[in-house]
Amino acid sequence: MLEEIIFYDTLRAGLWIAVMVSVPILTVALLAGVSIGLVQALTSIQEMTLTFVPKLAAIVGVFWLSMGCMTETLVSYFQDHLVPLIIGG
Repeated sequence: MLEEIIFYDTLRAGLWIAVMVSVPILTVALLAGVSIGLVQALTSIQEMTLTFVPKLAAIVGVFWLSMGCMTETLVSYFQDHLVPLIIGG
């Protein structure tokens, strides 16, 4: 029973870390997509690259800015949760 609790707690923490790491990128992708879609609807421009290139640039920019925080979050999760379980503590 105790191993199941540890497994589910580790899984829950890992999923929460995945959500927290992905939220900035997904938020910027959503905002960029909606704003570009609004501009396309207002101007009647239906160009496929107009939606892809700015959204990709925004995602890369946010990833570059938040990469340090994402790395610290993942490293602390591994050091605090996974490594002690692998070692057996």
